[in-house]
Formats: sequence, C-alpha cells, structure tokens
Amino acid sequence: MITLKNISKSFDDRVIIQGIDAVMESSKCNLIIGTSGSGKTVLTKCIVGLIKPNEGSIEYDGEDLVQMDEKSKKLLRQQIGMLFQGNALFDSITVQENVKFPLDMFTKLTLGEKMKKVDEVLDRVNLKDAHKRFPAEISGGMKKRVGIARSIVLNPKYLFCDEPNSGLDPQTSMVIDKLIKEITIDYKMTTVVVTHDMNSVMEIGDHIMYLYNGKKQWEGSNKDIIFSKDQLLNDFIFASEFLQDAKQMRMQEAGH
Repeated sequence: MITLKNISKSFDDRVIIQGIDAVMESSKCNLIIGTSGSGKTVLTKCIVGLIKPNEGSIEYDGEDLVQMDEKSKKLLRQQIGMLFQGNALFDSITVQENVKFPLDMFTKLTLGEKMKKVDEVLDRVNLKDAHKRFPAEISGGMKKRVGIARSIVLNPKYLFCDEPNSGLDPQTSMVIDKLIKEITIDYKMTTVVVTHDMNSVMEIGDHIMYLYNGKKQWEGSNKDIIFSKDQLLNDFIFASEFLQDAKQMRMQEAGH
C-alpha cells in the first residue's frame, strides 16, 4: 500500500501539484489520469522518489519515503518495478538478456537461478519462444510484454506503468491491460498506472485518481465513473461519442 498525504510540489513560483491525498492499495490497479499539464508526471516522480515534494509524506507500507536516508531509499527501489512508456529495452541484447539485466544488477544469484527466473516471467507474459530474439525482431506488443517481464523479474511489491498502451493497437492494448491486471492480483502488487487510455480506465481501474490543474478533482472506481456528476471528469472521460454510448449502456445495465 502507498499512502499520499498532502503532497505539494512547486518549481520556483509555479505550483504543479497541491494538497494531494490518496491511498493506493495492493492487489489493485490504481490509475492516475488527467489532461497534459495536470500534474500526473510530477506526482508520479514524487511517488517513486525522483522528485522531492515541498510538502507532505509518501508512505510505503507505513515508511515515509520523504524522510528515508539514501540506504533505505535504495532498498525500497529494489522493490519497485517500472514499465516505461517506450519500453526502454536494450536493442543490442536478446530478450532474455534484457529480462535478466535487473537480476545481474541487484542480485547475487547463480546464472542457473537467474535463467530460471527469466524463464518463469517470460512464460508468465506468454513469451515462451522469444528468448533468443532481439527487440528489433519482435512486435510492439511483444516488446511491451518483455518490458513487463523485466519489471516483475525481481518480484517487486510495487509496479509503476507509464502509458503502457502507448503506440499499441486497441486489440493489443486489451491484452496488455488484462496482463497487468492478472499480474497485479497474482503477485499481490500495488500497481500504479499513468494513462490516457480510456479503455484501460474502464477495464482495469480499481481505483482512479483524476487530476485537474494540479489538484485531485475526483477519485473512485471504474464503476463509480459511470454515475459521476463531476462535469470536468465527464468531459475528460466521455469526450467521444463511442464512450458516451458506452456510459449510457452501462447505466442502463445497472438499472439507472
């Protein structure tokens, strides 16, 4: 569980995020959404310790990241998996070497133990036969799954996903969403997803925080969104006719 209390961050005289409180629970997909410039990136960088907030606390299972010394921060970072928007794979090494990289960096396992873990996570993301291939030889969806495998190979307690469906077609995006959801539950991780993908919001949004002008405008589940009276949220979520129709259908199914 990650608990945010009164998080604020300014650069010079410009306030980026202000007074944000939230609880991100384990075994759930916690989504951060909002328009460009709403503060999503700065908030996420604060949560993972890349930026120090001006005010507030960020507690990982009760331990405040803001007050941690460097040794404690280093130990915490080893419990955090990151899925980057651009995958961040090394083009010059194979899929299995990309996935093995965190094990080389942070563990003293034998080669056999490392390869066993690599096999396990590649199997988990349905990439049994991609070990010897290079990133340039696989599709965008497969690259994303390699990124997921690498992010979970250290069995992290926390997983951060930055726009996981960026650049993917709708069908592949659904596969990635389903995989993130399953892994979150199977590994009992606290998963935080920053996304613009409204399909992801509706499909995997166990807990959603909508930022507007640096403040928390709304929070709730994907089921709560359907019945939200917040006009700013509705304008953002249901901008397209397709999503407006989807909202009407879900309301009808729920008897509203």
